[in-house]
Amino acid sequence: MAKIKLEYIWLDGYFPTQNMRSKTKVEEHENFQGTVEELGLWSFDGSSTKQASGGASDCILKPVAIYPDPDRINGYLVMTEVMNADGTPHISNGRATIEDDDNDFWFGFEQEYFIMDSKTQLPLGFPVGGYPGPQGMYYCSVGGKNTFGRSFVEEHADLCIDAGLNFEGINQEVASGQWEFQLFAKGAKKAGDEIWIARYLLDRLTEKYGWYIEYHPKPIKGDWNGSGMHANFSNTILRTCGSAEKYAEICEAFRPVTKEHIAVYGEFNDQRLTGDHETASINDFSWGVSDRGASIRIPIIAVEKGYKGWLEDRRPSSNGDPYKIAARIIKTVKPVK
Repeated sequence: MAKIKLEYIWLDGYFPTQNMRSKTKVEEHENFQGTVEELGLWSFDGSSTKQASGGASDCILKPVAIYPDPDRINGYLVMTEVMNADGTPHISNGRATIEDDDNDFWFGFEQEYFIMDSKTQLPLGFPVGGYPGPQGMYYCSVGGKNTFGRSFVEEHADLCIDAGLNFEGINQEVASGQWEFQLFAKGAKKAGDEIWIARYLLDRLTEKYGWYIEYHPKPIKGDWNGSGMHANFSNTILRTCGSAEKYAEICEAFRPVTKEHIAVYGEFNDQRLTGDHETASINDFSWGVSDRGASIRIPIIAVEKGYKGWLEDRRPSSNGDPYKIAARIIKTVKPVK
């Protein structure tokens, strides 16, 4: 028998931006295989997370995904859904709203974020009382003059890979102290699980650096890029149709539900989606081939393959919930046959 540490991770009831919460459960197992089926339900005090009242405070944690914890001996990261005491999904449970039981939808999320110094409350590379050099030299840069936080970002990448996430890349972004990582998964629920686990590892890593992660889509006002979480998505139709007309039909399906998408694409997104800094205006909807200023971009690679590939929704913000974003995209795209 071996004791294992199970870190149960869930999303709280704060609205519109939820926070991650977690607690450790130590169990004895014989020949533990690291599967969800081996895990039991657990409860927590929902009155402390805006998910229940004090008089009926128990909420249930239902394990939905498990990954090795690369930073703990005999440790595992357990992504969970929050359920009511009667077993129904809690109102804060965005994962339960995803209609993708056959995993036909594939998602690749590009998570941007700022690394912030806890002492200065500024992004890395920003001097106290002033500003670094203007944007231009930070994007995909190398060297101590323009690159800040690389060792941290590399460590996070290693943690994600060691945890078994389908981690696809990292790069420094347009502003000083701003970075991005990419994850891809076949199945919308799995894609959301892996983004949240990657965020958990990112946030936990900051604890030993004296830093924190800022997911606000526009933390630095002025002529600085904001942070998004571009959602690259496809289903069987997009991957195989070979039709420019079908791509146009799917893009146009987003137009009448623009407000519904923006409503779940992240808080404070109006500060980022201004029409400047490689964004479309939050008040407009547009799409185009290879257009990074459009709401939805048709990648040039998909066009070169004869309209077989994917689309990129560039509107989701860095603090958006990938579960809710994926659920809304599926709801819009799925009716198009």
